[in-house]
Amino acid sequence: MLRTGLVLGLLALVGPFAIDMYLPAMPGIAAAFGTPETAVQATLTGYFIAFGVAQLVYGPLADRYGRRLPVFLGLAVFVAGSIGAATAGSIGALVTWRAVQGLGGAALMVVPRAIVRDMYTGPQATRLMAMIMLVISVSPMLAPLAGSAVIAVADWRTIFAVLAVAGLLSLLVTALVQPETLPPERRLPINAAALIRGGRDLLRDPGFMGLTLIGGFGMASFFVFIAFAPFVYVREFGLTPTGFSVAFAVNAIGFFSASQCAGYLGERMGMRQLVRRGTAGFALFTILLFALALAGLTSLPLVVAGLFCANACLGVVIPTAMVLALDDHGENAGLASSLGGTLQMVAGGVMIAAAGPFFDGTALPMLGAIAVCGLAAMGLTATMLPREQVA
Repeated sequence: MLRTGLVLGLLALVGPFAIDMYLPAMPGIAAAFGTPETAVQATLTGYFIAFGVAQLVYGPLADRYGRRLPVFLGLAVFVAGSIGAATAGSIGALVTWRAVQGLGGAALMVVPRAIVRDMYTGPQATRLMAMIMLVISVSPMLAPLAGSAVIAVADWRTIFAVLAVAGLLSLLVTALVQPETLPPERRLPINAAALIRGGRDLLRDPGFMGLTLIGGFGMASFFVFIAFAPFVYVREFGLTPTGFSVAFAVNAIGFFSASQCAGYLGERMGMRQLVRRGTAGFALFTILLFALALAGLTSLPLVVAGLFCANACLGVVIPTAMVLALDDHGENAGLASSLGGTLQMVAGGVMIAAAGPFFDGTALPMLGAIAVCGLAAMGLTATMLPREQVA
């Protein structure tokens, strides 16, 4: 399990690295193109939405042709998008090439989750998913620092050149190390009618939808933070790009350290109960943090500490919700994984777009949008994961 977790984690790391590494450069990109901050945030929205929608393609491909081919295809598209972003001559071109990056990176979210479902279910799958997330934790902790180091000696375009190299290295790792986990006899032909029917069944499944959207609003809170924090931490709190990277890493530690306890806690209290309790804690901390901001008590230590606690709650919710959502859909794990990923990424992109008009460079709108995510996750838990289903 350790080797599998490491390989899948390294593959899944490429997409988050493409998000986190260039965060310290976002104010500089706005200055370079002479555009407002919301235009630079559109590069994230474009990435997230493309990343989400493309998962609908990679899931069926993974069920039809096995798990390796979609990874090769996605990485090739990702490398092309990275090269395009490195040479973009306008903010519009950068948004477009970031969307191409997202189209490729989507494969690296869908396929590892389907591979986990091929190999394990229940708490074992949760442990493997948490192990993958432990590897991914390198991204929010080290990627912004790596980006700061790059822009200290070069310009922001070099960041995308580094991402292109990372994509090529991931191709090599997949070719040499990752075996195929879906044997030919278990592969499903691509049938448009069957896909529509399968998608309709998933959308009508309250357990799948509830768990997917609970995780989706948890992920959306991350995306809101990612889009706004570079400007908030620099403008309101006066941090340098390196200082922002350190603060960003601290906020991420809560999530990934807690995620390593998810499998153990799921065995002890039941996986659905774990989702309920974790979601309640997430909502509590985000609402409290927003209330303190409304009272004018915003400070960097308070924001970092509050988000650390909220993210720790999400650390047990998201991997558990992902596993539970797929547990009853092993026969079409690729479709279920891709549809779930699409809904989650689109939720994140929509939240960024919805919060954008309220953003004034301060922490208050950011914390308000994150609190909305907490309220939504708590409401979904109460209505779509009722107490009598808790196990």
